[in-house]
Order: sequence, then structure tokens, then C-alpha cells
Amino acid sequence: MLKNRRFEDETKAPILGVRHLQCLLLFTGLAVAFAMRVNFSMAIVAMTDNNSTSAAEVETYQWTEKTKSMLLSSFFWGYVFTQVPSGQLARKFGGKTMLVYGLLMASILTILTPMAAKIGNWQLVCASRFFQGLSQGVFFPSTHTIISQWAPLEERGLLGAICYSGSQFGTVVMLAVSGIMASSDYGWPCIFYASGAAGIVWVFIWYIWGASTPSECKSISAEEKNLIESSLGRNEDEPKKLLPIPWSKIFTSLPFLVLCLVHCTHNWGFWTLLIEIPTYMKNVLGMNIKSNALLSALPYLVMMLLSYVFGIIAMICGKRKYISTSVNRKLFNTIGQWVPVVTLICLGYLKPGQTSLAVVLLTITVGVNSATFLGFKVNHIDLSPNFAGVLMGITNCAANIMSFLAPLAVGFIVTDEKNPVQWSIVFFIAAFLYFIGNLLFIIFGKTNIQIWNDLSTSQDLKKNNNNNVELQ
Repeated sequence: MLKNRRFEDETKAPILGVRHLQCLLLFTGLAVAFAMRVNFSMAIVAMTDNNSTSAAEVETYQWTEKTKSMLLSSFFWGYVFTQVPSGQLARKFGGKTMLVYGLLMASILTILTPMAAKIGNWQLVCASRFFQGLSQGVFFPSTHTIISQWAPLEERGLLGAICYSGSQFGTVVMLAVSGIMASSDYGWPCIFYASGAAGIVWVFIWYIWGASTPSECKSISAEEKNLIESSLGRNEDEPKKLLPIPWSKIFTSLPFLVLCLVHCTHNWGFWTLLIEIPTYMKNVLGMNIKSNALLSALPYLVMMLLSYVFGIIAMICGKRKYISTSVNRKLFNTIGQWVPVVTLICLGYLKPGQTSLAVVLLTITVGVNSATFLGFKVNHIDLSPNFAGVLMGITNCAANIMSFLAPLAVGFIVTDEKNPVQWSIVFFIAAFLYFIGNLLFIIFGKTNIQIWNDLSTSQDLKKNNNNNVELQ
């Protein structure tokens, strides 16, 4: 009966429904959030450039490399603190509410960054970036919570990939236009004004059309709502209950611990490249800020486009049962992390003057990394749909400790910004961590719903052990 109803819902539900609108809104939200997150990695080049070509009379600062590394990492100091609480708050108050307050605060602080630099030098900028990270910490746990409520099982990989590709889109746009803005009549401050204003506009749009769950959305059709609910094994007529979080079960779950570890290794490599590529291109490859910005954006444009390709392939493989969900996740995660191992090692052996080859290798390294959207990044929902946001909060908290340690490590390793040998050490470390993380995911990673997903119905789970549930 349920299968017949679901078949009818699939045939009646629109091809492009409200779930796709929510996906688009999350895509643009992540784009704006990442634009505000990475804007500083480009702006700091102009902020410390005494030979700036900008027509505007803007102040520049004499910050040392260690000070710049501290500023680049300060965002993540705050970012890690709100990860775990955000997952719980998103379950209680809804992901929509958390995103509204989080991005609004980040947008205001972004707009005030030039004033912070003028009034309090790097110390006040560091504090501002800390609080921006604190407010943006709600984004990934809340987004994961929303996706777990809106994405039918068969579309989870693709819709998740589309949502999270917004981070690449925001990165591409910001890296591509920041150099132009920095050298414009308004100078580097307009980088912060533009990205902050975009965030405020998004908050207004999200407040009107966003929804935490299908049940809270007034514009969704009954057919689409039933399609989503039946795919996720839920009954929209049953009262929703807030389950207690099984902390001890989560932290003693081997699949979850491995997921946390692979997330950490991934973030070290990803953020090392994202934050340091502009500096590497300027000092080692000798590119000016305009070409630096455009070429820095290229790898993330390729990453965004490849995420759609990988997402479609994964959805087809899943719907036609070519491969199991476990093989699907591990295959794409391997592509996303082990191909960059090879290219990062090659980057470490490049000699000065091999600019074109360096750009190609960086593009492959970052672009292919998008396959992880179909790998570990949706594995939280596989393990526990009920606590997906909480799991994302925990792993993202741990992973972003790596995100602020990575640029600090670069500051200690790279004492001479123009020394390619020192940069090769940075690349080798990232390659090693990518390799170890994915190896452990292949061996110990799981995709089955864990019993602690709903302890109140554990007896029912035992009776239906064949229904894609793994009992530990």
C-alpha cells in the first residue's frame, strides 16, 4: 500500500518542486557565507601591499607573515565553538531560524571590517573575524538538518552536492572579483561592503521563502510532501518528538569516529589551499593581484562544475542499483581525496617558472575534491537522519580546529614566501593527511542507519533488521 502510494506521489509530484527551491536557497546561502569567509584571504594581499594600484586612497598595513596567518585563522577560532550547540539548536528551533540570525550577524560584522582595521589595527580585525566565525558556525549543522528533512533518499547525494556546491560558487565569485574591486576606485574596503550587503539581502529572501521542514512550508503540494515523507519513512500525521541525543553511543560509534577523522584530514588540505593559494601565486608564481584573483578562482569553478557531474553519476548509480550506497560513498570519497594526493606531491616537485603546470595541478587538486560531497559529507545523514545536524556539528567542530591550525602551520613552515621548497612541505603534509583519512574511511566507514538513531524504537529496528539497519 505504501509502495503504491509512493509511486502515485512520484508520478504526481512536480519535476522541480519546493524541495529544489529550498536547495537553491541553501546553495545561495552557502555561496554568500563562503564569500564572506574567503574574502579576507584576497583582501589581506591588498591591505598589506604598499605598491597597490588602487586609485582610492586607502590605508595599508605593515603586518608580518605570522600576524597575517593569525588573522587568516582567527575566523576558525570562533567557528569551532558554535558547531555542536548549533546542531542541537537547529533541531529545537529549526534550521531556518539559526541561518537567519547567524548570517545576519556575520554580514554586519563583515561590513564593519574596514572600520575595525582603521580603529584597532590587526587586533580589532582579529576579534571581528573571531565573531564572524562564531556566527557562521551555525551554517553547516543547520544546513545538514534541513537537508535531512527535505531530501528524498534517492536524491540525497545530488541535492546535498548542489547545496554544498554553493560554497564553491561563492568562493569563485569572491576570488574572481576581489582583485578587481581591490584595484578599483574604492579600494579593498569594497570587498567587505559588497559581500556583507549580499548576506543581508539573502537573509531577507530566506526569511520569506525558507522552511526548516516540509510540514512548515505552506507552498508545498501534498504529493511532493508525501513523496519526501514516505521516502524518509516518516508519517506527517504523527506528532514530531524531540529525541534525546545519545552522546555516549555517538562517541563510541566506530563509523562516526572514522567520519570525524576523515573530515579533519579533509579540512586540513582543503583550507590550506583555499587560504594560501593567493599568497602562493603572488610570491612563488609572481602573479599580480588581478590575475592572482582570477586564477585562484579557477580551481573552485571546476570544483563546482564537477560536483554536479559527480552528483548526477551517483544518483544514477543509486537509483539503478549499479552499486550499493556503501560502495557509492567510498568510491567518490576516494576520487575526491586520493587523486589530490598525487597532484599535491607533483606540486611539491615543481620548479620556479612552471606557472602553467602549477595552475593545472592546483585546479585538478581542488576540482576533483568535489567528489567528497558524495562521500563523507553526506555520511552523517546515512548514519543518523535524526541527528544529522548534531553529527555535522561535532565533526565540523573537530575538522575546523584543523582549519585554523593549517594556516598557522603554514606561517611557521613558510618563513620565506618565495621559497618553493618550503611550500612543497606544506603540500606533502596535506597529501599525507588526505591519504590516511580516506584509507580509514574505506576500511571502517559505514552507510547503514545506526541503532542509536532512534533508541526509543530499537526493538522495532531489531525486528526489521533487513530494512537497511545495522545493529552494533
